[in-house]
Amino acid sequence: MNDGEPPFDDSGQKPPSLKIVEGKRFAAHDEDFDGANDEAQAIRLATLEEEHRDLDAAIRAMELTAPYERLSIARLKKKKLQLKDQIQKIKDAMLPDIIA
Repeated sequence: MNDGEPPFDDSGQKPPSLKIVEGKRFAAHDEDFDGANDEAQAIRLATLEEEHRDLDAAIRAMELTAPYERLSIARLKKKKLQLKDQIQKIKDAMLPDIIA
């Protein structure tokens, strides 16, 4: 190594520069967690379960306060079912297949 500098070839090329974008956040998608370790899956599972509970509370509140909003309630229920499916997929992925 050269006095603490990173190794680069002497072909006259500049070292690659990194572009840092501050303030940008990207939402995680389910495909980002394919092959993820158990800890990442557990975090994702906890997040989805919390969102599922929040949707359940919102649906109950809407049914009590605005029962005529059937379309909105139906959309929330559909989203809740999708979350339930995602939760089950993660739980299945976390448990090993054991054939007895």
